[in-house]
Amino acid sequence: MKSTVLSTGKIPHELLRSLLQRYSRSHERLLVGPAVGEDATAIALEERVVVAGMDPITFATDEIGWYVVHVNANDVAVMGAVPRWFLVTLLLPEGQAKEEDVERIFHQIAQACEEVGALLVGGHTEVSYDLSRPLAIGVMLGEVHPDRLISTAGAQPGDALILARGVPIEGTAIIARERREELLRLGVSPDLLTRAADYLHTPGISVVKTAMLALETAQVHAMHDPTEGGLLMGIWELAEAAGVGVEVNLDDVPVVPEGQFLCEVYGLDPMGTIASGALLIACEPADAPALITTLEEHGIPARIIGHITSPEEGRWIFRNGQQRPLTPPAVDEIVKIFES
Repeated sequence: MKSTVLSTGKIPHELLRSLLQRYSRSHERLLVGPAVGEDATAIALEERVVVAGMDPITFATDEIGWYVVHVNANDVAVMGAVPRWFLVTLLLPEGQAKEEDVERIFHQIAQACEEVGALLVGGHTEVSYDLSRPLAIGVMLGEVHPDRLISTAGAQPGDALILARGVPIEGTAIIARERREELLRLGVSPDLLTRAADYLHTPGISVVKTAMLALETAQVHAMHDPTEGGLLMGIWELAEAAGVGVEVNLDDVPVVPEGQFLCEVYGLDPMGTIASGALLIACEPADAPALITTLEEHGIPARIIGHITSPEEGRWIFRNGQQRPLTPPAVDEIVKIFES
C-alpha cells in the first residue's frame, strides 16, 4: 500500500471520515458523535447534556494560553452549551522553557477562563524534547438543556446563512504577532501592527456571547465557528455535517481592513485564513432580520451571506461576479507564513 506524507494542517477529510466510520461507535447517550464538520460531542446525563470540545493551538505562540481557552469555548458554545470546565495539556520546549514562561501562560489561561465563565479544573504540563515552540491542547466541557442543544448537522434547506463579524480575525492577530519584526523591516506601520495584534482581544476570537445572543433571539438550526481553513472551510464543514447544499456570495463577506492588508503582503486569501472570532449561523429566514438587529445592538456586525439549499443543488460560492463550486481548502492559508 502506498504511503502518503500528510501536509501541514487538518488531515484530509476523506481519511478522517474513513477513520471515524471504522473506529467510532454509537451509544444511546451519545447525542452528537465524531463526524466531519462537528467540533464537539454531546453526551446525555439525566436532565442535562454535557458538551465537550477539544482543540490544540499549533500556529500561535504569543498568548497561547488565551487562544487555547477561547477556541475550545467556541466549540462548546456553537452547540448551545455554556462553557463550564477547562482542562489543558501544555508542552514546553526542552532547553527554552523558563518558570516565568509557565507563569505567563497560566495567567493567560486564568484570564480567558474568567472571561467565558469557565473554571480551570485539570490537565498536564511538561517540558518535552524535540519541540521548537510551546504547544497547548485544551478540552472544554459545557452544559446545556436537551431542548437547547444544536449541532452543525442541524442546518436545513431554506435557512438563511448569517456571518457575525468579519474575517480573518484570528489570522490577522497571528500574522501581526508572529511576523512583527519581518513586517517592520518591510515598512509596515507599527500602529497598524499594534491594531492587528490586538484583534486577539478586540474584537476578540471568542464567539460565546454571539452564540448565546443568537440562541436567545432566533430559531437557530446550526452554528459553526470557522477556524483552520478559514471561512471557506467553515462553510464547507457546515454543509458537509448537515448533508446540504449551500450558496454563498463572498463579495458580501466583510474582510477586516488590517487583515486584508496583511494577507496581501503575504499573498494569502482572507477567505481561507484561520478565522476564529467569526460565527456562521443557519437560522429560519424569517428570524434573520431580528437576529442581525440584536447582534448589531450589542456591537456585533452581522449580515446574510447566503442560504442553505437542498443537497442536489450543490455547494456554490460567488466571487467577483463569478460562480464556482465550493471545495474545502487543502491547507489553511496561514501555513504559508510559517513555510517562508
